[in-house]
Amino acid sequence: MVADIAYMQDQQHSIDRMHELFAQQRAAYRAAPMPDADSRIQQLNALKSALLKHQDALISAINADFGRRSADETKLAEILPAVEGIKYACKHIRGWMKPSKRKVGMAFQPGKAQVVYQPLGVIGIIVPWNYPLFLAIGPLVTAVAAGNRALIKMSESTPATAELLGKVLAEVFKEDQVAVVTGEAEVGMAFSQMAFDHLLFTGATSIGRHVMRAAAANLTPVTLELGGKSPAIISADVPLTDAAERIAFGKGMNAGQTCVAPDYILCPRARVEGLVEALSTQLAKMYPKLLNNPDYTQVINPRQYLRLQGYLQDAEAKGARLLPINPANEDLSDSRILPPTLILNVSDDMTLMQDEIFGPLLPIVPYDSLQEALDYIADRPRPLALYYFGYDKAEQQRMMEQTHAGGMCINDTIFHVAQDDMPFGGIGASGMGHYHGHEGFLTMSKAKSVYIKQRFNGSRPIYPPYGGKLLNMVYKLFLR
Repeated sequence: MVADIAYMQDQQHSIDRMHELFAQQRAAYRAAPMPDADSRIQQLNALKSALLKHQDALISAINADFGRRSADETKLAEILPAVEGIKYACKHIRGWMKPSKRKVGMAFQPGKAQVVYQPLGVIGIIVPWNYPLFLAIGPLVTAVAAGNRALIKMSESTPATAELLGKVLAEVFKEDQVAVVTGEAEVGMAFSQMAFDHLLFTGATSIGRHVMRAAAANLTPVTLELGGKSPAIISADVPLTDAAERIAFGKGMNAGQTCVAPDYILCPRARVEGLVEALSTQLAKMYPKLLNNPDYTQVINPRQYLRLQGYLQDAEAKGARLLPINPANEDLSDSRILPPTLILNVSDDMTLMQDEIFGPLLPIVPYDSLQEALDYIADRPRPLALYYFGYDKAEQQRMMEQTHAGGMCINDTIFHVAQDDMPFGGIGASGMGHYHGHEGFLTMSKAKSVYIKQRFNGSRPIYPPYGGKLLNMVYKLFLR
């Protein structure tokens, strides 16, 4: 009872602090609603320097939160894209900020029209646990590039990263510009109920629904970066070693705890055994051992580990064939290390074919025609990513035109997310809205239409009282 009271008091303190920070940022935005390009670029360059300065400490913090997180994966998937995103934004901010000139119709001359890209105000960013650095910094870069202030809610599953990132950001920004808040689910819900000028959430589809419902009370616009079951489609003639190598990398990264990881494979029935062999070979080559391998990341916590084990037990009980890739035949029972596991003979009633897997489990679904594979995808919620493996240009075009997904790679996995000049976002159950690059700048700006007229008033002929030759001439000229 005492512990429960202390817990609730602690959460309420975090909520009170969060509202205080929000009020500070709202007031600061009102005092300086349109920061110039130089200040935005200076802040982002300072952020880049801070990330590079503290990169070793950030790697250690993320490793502590996971229990074991590959240092190279943190560099490749978190620090590197964060730094590259900052460089890209700094290079383009001035161009993005320029008012866009628009045409004025003859009936409204003399006048000028332009679209001005104005900061929205205070942006709320809700960060998941799987990439706690990049999924905080990526949206933050977009927010700052667009001239906004930001409040960042870190995941309760990554406390070490949250604490350190708060300190790193405090070296660069005042609290009325950027601040980090922490806390459990109660804080997260209170965060999503605040009247932000825009709210960006990255996480599970089920939680995304709650976030959107909470935001709707304030009519807060949202960008939802969710997940879903992202398929990889094997063509009838692609070399299996090519496909297996790239799928193994995309699935092995972060032990599959990636929103755009291949969730399942659609493979021609006659090629399934060959694909199993190719994937087994590639995964064993990449991860020859698991127990003391710094390249292979651990499942983040016991809750997630038990969830994944539950998927395996459910699938096996319903007739699935499990093929764990454990080359050194190590005993992993006392760890949260889950081997990459290929799963055959799957069916729709298995939990892992209904929920996003978010782990190193990879079901393989056979198909007998490419149209059958397309129908299989179309019958299900639209995924965040889709991967096609095949070198036939006509089939590539068919896949681009006849499938829906947030993003797509042809003959690769996950790397579309790292392209700074492309938007990133889901569709339907996998999310809504975009960030990254120019589209991110637009998402976090108000494209305000401005019509400008000076002393001469060319509209006077259409003012009441109506009638007269000039108004009739207007009708003759334009109503045709």
